[in-house]
Amino acid sequence: MLELKLAMYIDFPRRMKPGVLVTCSDDIELYSTGVTETITFDKPGFTALAHPSDLAVGTTHGVFVLDPSSFSGKGGLEYGSCYRFLHKPDVETMQQSGAVCVRGDRPQLSSPGNCGDSAMASECVYTDSVFYMDHSTAQQLLGFYKQMGTLGCEIDAYGDFLQALGPGATPDYTKNTSNVSKEDSGLVAVRQQLYSLLQGTALNVIVLNNSQFYHIGTTQEYLFHFTAESKLRFELGLQPVAFSIFPDSAKTLDQLSIIQSILEPGCVIGPGSVIEYSRIGPEVSVGEGSIVSGSYINFNVNLPSGCFLSSVSVKMTDRVEYVTMVFGVGDDLKKGVKLMSDIHFLQFFGVSLPECLDLWSLEASDQLFSSEDTHLGLWTARIFPVCSTLSESVRMSLNMLNSVQHKSAFKLSGFQLLSVEEMLTYKDVEDMLKFRKQIYGEICLQKEKSDYRMNGT
Repeated sequence: MLELKLAMYIDFPRRMKPGVLVTCSDDIELYSTGVTETITFDKPGFTALAHPSDLAVGTTHGVFVLDPSSFSGKGGLEYGSCYRFLHKPDVETMQQSGAVCVRGDRPQLSSPGNCGDSAMASECVYTDSVFYMDHSTAQQLLGFYKQMGTLGCEIDAYGDFLQALGPGATPDYTKNTSNVSKEDSGLVAVRQQLYSLLQGTALNVIVLNNSQFYHIGTTQEYLFHFTAESKLRFELGLQPVAFSIFPDSAKTLDQLSIIQSILEPGCVIGPGSVIEYSRIGPEVSVGEGSIVSGSYINFNVNLPSGCFLSSVSVKMTDRVEYVTMVFGVGDDLKKGVKLMSDIHFLQFFGVSLPECLDLWSLEASDQLFSSEDTHLGLWTARIFPVCSTLSESVRMSLNMLNSVQHKSAFKLSGFQLLSVEEMLTYKDVEDMLKFRKQIYGEICLQKEKSDYRMNGT
């Protein structure tokens, strides 16, 4: 993803004054401009790229309320100004704020509050992706950070920065925590200070009418865009097998994605699945629509369909250990409850969490969850065993899953257990990259041998 981002933005620096460019790791923006049209970041304040999107997309992203006097809807690229920025608004808010445009050869802003009789499909909003801040604005924010000292809450570079910008910005958003994944006690106060700091700062918009915004931040989106006949896969020319060792007998399947992995002859990968940075043994069967990432599976096992398996190296003391998270691709990791009596609303692979805990000989208590506040969910549940080897961590987590699917006991009480939250806190990126480099080196060696044999004949 990093390489793809760098390739997409390769022309930006030469037309950018000193400043900071912010982008996300879970989206891809493809665009086309005219021969004489260029994207330039040279204005004071903030400058953001804007993409035409369906209203449904706007409800889960940032939406620009464009200044009508600066927007004509002509051409593939247009520079304008933003009156106000909306963060994950509902459809009614978008319509009432004047953010909705009527599609056509020349998109036109509809009047605020006018829903009209036209079908929703003929309407669009302009959503966010990449934004730039000039050097003086970045310095201003850095000064604010130093003045604050250690932040006791999470600040969103999109929601908390951009909502303070433009002449139509109001401080109302500072108290709205509906889109916050973790609400901290000092969040509202810090937001209000940020609003005061950034109020009056310009939000310039580069409207890319011939562009497409792709979000791949959920498991379902990831699987669709990388394995199905998606527009993104076609436009980027994504191949089913990329820099991997893959059995010739299975290369007829194209509804899958194998990325820098070693798959030994005999393994079976179901259609619609993604295997990345992993080593899969000959006795492994992966079901349909599954994701396997950073794992080493060298034992006889059948991964069920719709399985998400991801291994992480962790370093809590002076030695590296391993933990593997496993979920259903449809499990809601963001869902949380505040009371222990409500954890039955949490589902692990379609089974209530208390039922899973019984099978694993774990007790539902405050110690089961890593979160310091009252957010109890799959994200903070300490249910994944720490192991000394990568393959063993995969085996233990799959045993957990097997016990849930077959309603058979698998005792976890003897293991040190981590939550996903803790796995990310303790993750050892260097060791994870070391595993990837080992796979990379073996693939290179195998390809060299293959090329040598071909040249020899």
